[in-house]
Amino acid sequence: MRLAFFDTKPYDREVFEPLLKASGIETIFYDTRICQDDCILASGCDAVCVFVNDEVDRKVIDTLAEYKVKVIALRCAGFNNVDYKYANSKGIKVVRVPAYSPYAVAEHAMALLQTLNRKIHKAYIRTRDFNFSLNGLTGFDLHGKTVGVIGTGKIGRVFIDICKGYGMKVLAYDKFPAEGSDINYTSLEEIYKEADIISFHCPLTEETLHMFNRGTINRVKDGVVIINTSRGALIDAEALLLGIRSRKIGGACLDVYEEEAEYFYEDRSGNIIDDDTLSRLISMPNVIVTSHQAFLTKEALGNIAATTVENLLAIASGKESANEVV
Repeated sequence: MRLAFFDTKPYDREVFEPLLKASGIETIFYDTRICQDDCILASGCDAVCVFVNDEVDRKVIDTLAEYKVKVIALRCAGFNNVDYKYANSKGIKVVRVPAYSPYAVAEHAMALLQTLNRKIHKAYIRTRDFNFSLNGLTGFDLHGKTVGVIGTGKIGRVFIDICKGYGMKVLAYDKFPAEGSDINYTSLEEIYKEADIISFHCPLTEETLHMFNRGTINRVKDGVVIINTSRGALIDAEALLLGIRSRKIGGACLDVYEEEAEYFYEDRSGNIIDDDTLSRLISMPNVIVTSHQAFLTKEALGNIAATTVENLLAIASGKESANEVV
């Protein structure tokens, strides 16, 4: 098998290259994201490997099909950026990494919450300047607070366990509740009404697109803190900004953003950011934005690489992959 690896970062090469070499998969690494014009880079390849912000639409799929590409390997869990049904119709298999480290993402969600709540980022900057004042750094106890967890897959359940360790009351919502669990399931309305903190851990679908919007913001508890380490478009960013500016929302911890593809994973420090909503969110004192890094641990990267290679080898040998998206 010959593989074109798109949107390559140094940490990708570090973990993928030894495994791909050992597996016998001939790989060409490209820094560029996949697009219709750059599909020519996959000429002569059997498969392409793409990441979460690579937009694999019908135009890209048509071009890949022309180049006889047979596999689109996602090195992530989400697949909303790939028109997989159209790919299947063109004879192209789509595989993904359904789980890599739920602990990585859940722990990052809690790290964001604690950083924002206890103003750790501000304290760090102050003490670097030998300013040891505590003014403006007051937070609140997590113990005894109510957290609403939307989505109780592996990541959501790990986050629930972490919250319980802090002595928090947990309310959860999932369209498909985990059977046999001791999770306290309730309705979305109850979460919006009662939760001091709301954390999103669900996939992006047509049903969940902008599930947190102007209407829902009007129903949440005053001062609620929002956490999103899942997919940016679960939250209407403009509505979130309005909620923060009106003081309805007390804070936001965002590892994802609905229009992140243009900015995340790249150094834009020397550029003017055209996205006014993103710029204003980042400027808010009660908002923390990280660049979709919740997955970024050594353990998660190793699991992502191992599963991706296993997916490719299974298809190369004519077997079915358990991780195929159909």
